[in-house]
Amino acid sequence: MSEPAAGRETVMCVVGARPNFMKMAPILAAFRSHDPPLPAILVHTGQHYDADMNDRIFQDLGLPSPDVNLGVGSGSHTVQTAEVMRRFEPLLDQHRPACVLVVGDVNSTLACSLVAVKKGVRVVHVEAGLRSFDRAMPEEINRLLTDQIADRLYTTERRAHDNLAREGIAAERMCFVGNVMIDSLLTHRGKAPDAKATLAANGVDPGLLGDGAYGVVTLHRPANVDRADTLAGLFDTLSQAARRLPLVFAMHPRTRGNAERFGLLSRLAEGRVILLPPQGYLQMLGLVAGAALVLTDSGGLQEETTALGIPCITLRENTERPITVEAGTNTLVGRNQSLALSCVDDVLAGGGRRGRVPEYWDGRAAVRIAADLATWLRA
Repeated sequence: MSEPAAGRETVMCVVGARPNFMKMAPILAAFRSHDPPLPAILVHTGQHYDADMNDRIFQDLGLPSPDVNLGVGSGSHTVQTAEVMRRFEPLLDQHRPACVLVVGDVNSTLACSLVAVKKGVRVVHVEAGLRSFDRAMPEEINRLLTDQIADRLYTTERRAHDNLAREGIAAERMCFVGNVMIDSLLTHRGKAPDAKATLAANGVDPGLLGDGAYGVVTLHRPANVDRADTLAGLFDTLSQAARRLPLVFAMHPRTRGNAERFGLLSRLAEGRVILLPPQGYLQMLGLVAGAALVLTDSGGLQEETTALGIPCITLRENTERPITVEAGTNTLVGRNQSLALSCVDDVLAGGGRRGRVPEYWDGRAAVRIAADLATWLRA
């Protein structure tokens, strides 16, 4: 980034983990192109601490290098949240920004919001109001608490305003702007390599995809991957699905570690499951854009498949992004193997949900945020 700004006009922007990067990149680009530009400081808490993957994704997205990296690293939810707070407070004292802008629902989002509000600094939350109504999910707690203490709340869908209103948040604090994740998708889709190029780059025979359809798999949520019996059931579902079409599975480190510990990797060898290490943003975008279907527990992929018109089979019982089910391509199947395989069969038979692109998922959400934020800060 250019020379860090400081002072009452500065927006301190926080990222902590991979999903945040795709949301922050278009926001910072919109700040730079706004007239006049909005000065910003980019803070990376280091919650996602794979340096190679961070550098790769920042480069893919055109995201500037962070002005500050707090280097927090891994730990329990409590330890990680506390350490982010401890390291973020001196930074806030040093720069005294006009506001702290946070995105999404990771631990860093809540931790930095708590520090800011206790120091009398305004909080801006991008992607506010999303609810799964499942308080067993740590992300749900982060969403609820961040929205309660935020001063300006930018939403991706209109139903989010209903959620916020039920929680006592005044309408004048909310602003519907659309989905910045889709800003990144539309900006970078043309640069993404196709699936065969990504397989070749990873030393995998592209011929494994054949000439027909393929699917993409991601799994990372603790509820799905931390128990041996649950992960075994999901791997069996994937193995059965892979008898219908090849599956490209870019396996999260947490998932791979657990699969190795539980002795489950061999279950995927029975079908056409192509295992890859974690991929960069452009590589994953290319894989998904060319897929016949996606099997996932990712919130972001539910949105991206809806924008791309690709059937998404979500291996969760609930979603904080209901618009992807109501208007989009998403079907919730939980861990129900027969339902998941039925959805796969529907897609291969020419069915599957195609949906429509939701309102304001048009690539200009970040521009709307920059315009509103500039006005709000002046006021």
